[in-house]
Amino acid sequence: MDAKFAPAKRVAGQKQDVWSIVNEAAAASPVQPIVNMGQGFFGYNPPQFIIDAAKSALDRVECNQYSPTKGRPRLKKAIADAYSPFFGRTLNPETEVTITTGANEGMLSAFMGFIEPGDEVIIFEPFFDQYLSNIEMPGGTIRYVPMHPPKDGAERTSSAANWTIDFDELERAFNEKTKMIVLNSPHNPVGKVLNKEELTRIGDLCLKHQVLILSDEVYDRLYYVPFTRMATLSPELAKITITVGSAGKNFYATGWRVGYLIGPPELIKYVAAAHTRICYSSVSPLQEAAAIGFEQADKVGFWDQQITEMKGKVDRFCEVFDELGLPYSIPEGGYFVLANLSKVKLPQGYEFPDHVKDRPRDFQMSWFLIMELGVAAIPPTEFYTDERAHLAEDWMRFAVCKNDDVLEDAKKRLRGLKKYMA
Repeated sequence: MDAKFAPAKRVAGQKQDVWSIVNEAAAASPVQPIVNMGQGFFGYNPPQFIIDAAKSALDRVECNQYSPTKGRPRLKKAIADAYSPFFGRTLNPETEVTITTGANEGMLSAFMGFIEPGDEVIIFEPFFDQYLSNIEMPGGTIRYVPMHPPKDGAERTSSAANWTIDFDELERAFNEKTKMIVLNSPHNPVGKVLNKEELTRIGDLCLKHQVLILSDEVYDRLYYVPFTRMATLSPELAKITITVGSAGKNFYATGWRVGYLIGPPELIKYVAAAHTRICYSSVSPLQEAAAIGFEQADKVGFWDQQITEMKGKVDRFCEVFDELGLPYSIPEGGYFVLANLSKVKLPQGYEFPDHVKDRPRDFQMSWFLIMELGVAAIPPTEFYTDERAHLAEDWMRFAVCKNDDVLEDAKKRLRGLKKYMA
């Protein structure tokens, strides 16, 4: 290719991504139909009151035109009203809330709003893979800090709380170039909910080094242990924290791409400015539907109901690992389960395609599960640097946000692992 047409380095020379590998394997598998426990999209519709809100919005002229770039006033107010009790004060919907095209674009807007070339951003491994490109596009440099799996994770099931942060390692990651740290709680893929003590220690380091906090809380309505929000710990931390939320995650509508950020006016105005330059405004009728969702969710008991239902799905699905004697991390939040498959032995001489055979063991295991059992799951080393991929190569991520019959089918198929276990 002519040098003038060469792609930018940020997209050139990347390994084949995990999503295309899994989808390619699923299409080629002799076991059909595939039971998709991989990508974290829901296997069922949003509740009826949300669907009805979206349909009615389409009949309104103003809901089919551009929304204000910072978001529809009704949605901003609904979010401010819904979150004010958690923040312990009345949020101003005009200055402390902005709407984005999904949480991912919201995070990109936050990085674009504050990161300059040479600035450093700290993230924890494993990480949501979109963080990387979002940080690098404005010229940021990433500093990685691992969350360590439980030392006995291959032998026994335990809480996701046992994935731990070494705070000495974390403190060493800070320096004069550090501009921001990214937190994710409840965590994808681990399912860990950062407790108040952990958040306080992280917050103290950020105050000491004058570092902004981007708190990715997109699973903030799905927690099974006490959940603390970073921005609520102190007025000082509130001033440096941008909280990220997702209506798509909250209302089982990931394809709607309605996200939001909450923070102090002096931070939110720059995030909103970046969002304006990235995509101008977000989808109008779905913003209106999300607003109605927030207005009605408490009245219909939706938040409590979804916690009960999702925890039930976690428990129901994990029965198969208990049967097989395969350890797993019990999630404290979210809808992902990490299972340790070190006891499953891949057959000697099993043929993997070139783009899989040289990847860590979990990529091979993912391919094997799809081809032999017809179950798709995600290899978590995709969410690690090469240097630390060994920490996760025996684990596999399963998404349980599926219909119960799908979970039962997955369990039935996964019982086929028994013949491959030592």
